Amino acid sequence: MKVKDLPELERPRERLLQVGVENLSNEELLSVILKSGTKNKSVKEMSLEILKDFNGIANFQTVTKEKLQQIKGIGLAQALTLLSVVELGRRIYQNQKPFLKLSLRSAGDIYQYMKYELKDKKQEYFYCLYVNTKKELIERKLLFMGTLNRSIVHPREVFKHAYLCSASGIICIHNHPSGDITPSKEDIHLTNSLVELGKVNGIPILDHIIIGEDQYYSFYEDGQIMNL
Repeated sequence: MKVKDLPELERPRERLLQVGVENLSNEELLSVILKSGTKNKSVKEMSLEILKDFNGIANFQTVTKEKLQQIKGIGLAQALTLLSVVELGRRIYQNQKPFLKLSLRSAGDIYQYMKYELKDKKQEYFYCLYVNTKKELIERKLLFMGTLNRSIVHPREVFKHAYLCSASGIICIHNHPSGDITPSKEDIHLTNSLVELGKVNGIPILDHIIIGEDQYYSFYEDGQIMNL
């Protein structure tokens, strides 16, 4: 049944106006976002299919354009719209609006800030957080995406962005898709190299944090970095 053939108070947009957005089901919210279905599939049917394919709304944190476009009837525009909505929700949840005043004074603070960004990633992502003298975030930069096992990180890029944003310190973060937070030989070598370069450049590496499955490893907390 097409949406226009439904009773008025069962149509997603009309229900939103009548009962409020907070009282809509996940399927109805998706229907409002997608706006329309296809010739052979209503937007409500499409929404139910998406929820079924992702096994519920909780798994939308792993949504990708490619996964969405595998669902028959989902075009590029709708896939990008859904991606944008998911990302907006993630940013609201992480409270990123007061971005420049976010204080990162401990490894725990940093982990809480970044854990949802790196959760369930299938390859390694290497970020640098650039902070001022008060350990307040100036800029966050994704510098490299690697394979499942390693990231290729060039120290020049790490410090180039520090100069561009006039940072007083750098916090490095990357994830281990395996969930194991034990530093690899490459992680240790990279950290040591960055720490030495930080001393030369006058912009210290304050910490290097590895994020795994609901846990983290901090080079600083483990006594491997002495700057923070």
